[in-house]
Amino acid sequence: MSDNHQLFRVEDLRGKLSAGGYKTTPQREEILKIFVEYSEWHHMSAEDIYNILRKKDSEIGLATVYRALDLLSELGILVRMDFGDGCARYELNTTDPKVHHHHHLICLKCKKVIEFEEDLLDELEADIADKSGFQILNHEVKFFGYCSDCLAKEA
Repeated sequence: MSDNHQLFRVEDLRGKLSAGGYKTTPQREEILKIFVEYSEWHHMSAEDIYNILRKKDSEIGLATVYRALDLLSELGILVRMDFGDGCARYELNTTDPKVHHHHHLICLKCKKVIEFEEDLLDELEADIADKSGFQILNHEVKFFGYCSDCLAKEA
């Protein structure tokens, strides 16, 4: 995980659910545990979560996973990302909304998503804020192209 990410405990996430006025059901708790246990896995889809649950012999259905992910992203516990392939992916949110989320490099051939940590847009944000009077809290950048593995295969 990058320095910009907060390492969460399940207890922290339970507190966020409660603060949002929701109960920590056994299903939600199990899904939250997956995000904590698999924190090195970024960009997990509902199907990824469901497959992990099945390997753990959980009886949580895919529809329940989708509902939980929708709620957890609505509450800001998870960040929902769309990489243009029709599949929503999720990861734990940082605790500080002022900390920039990492950016993504998306391979058009193999669909690999690579995280890019360096944020070079601070000056641009400041310029936009000065010129427009708009308070920017965060931004998201996606670069589409070809990864080094796909480029090497074509060479």
